[in-house]
Amino acid sequence: MADKVFVDDVSEFGKGEYRTLYKGNTDIAVFNVAGEYYAIEDVCTHDGGVLTGGEVDGEEVECPRHQARFNIKTGEALTPPAFEGVETFKTEVEDEKVYVYVN
Repeated sequence: MADKVFVDDVSEFGKGEYRTLYKGNTDIAVFNVAGEYYAIEDVCTHDGGVLTGGEVDGEEVECPRHQARFNIKTGEALTPPAFEGVETFKTEVEDEKVYVYVN
C-alpha cells in the first residue's frame, strides 16, 4: 500500500513551481503545471543526475546536465541522451493541501 505524503499547501505552491521530497530510496519532484499537480522520480535516466533545477517549459522538464527532456505528466523521455522514462506517482489535493502517493 502506498504512503500518502504531504507536499505543500496549495496557497504556497505556485504555478510553474516544483517541490522535492525524499521517500525511502526515491527522490521525487512534484510540479504544479497550470494548477494541476504531477509527481515524477527526480532522476535523469541518462546519467542519474537530478531533474530539478532544470528548465521547466509547460509539461516538460529539461535535465540541467545534458538537456534530456521528460514529460512531467507521463514521465516519458522525450529527447536524447535519455531514452528511458521516469516513474510517475499519483498526486491528490485534499483540503487545499497537495499530497503524493509513494510505495
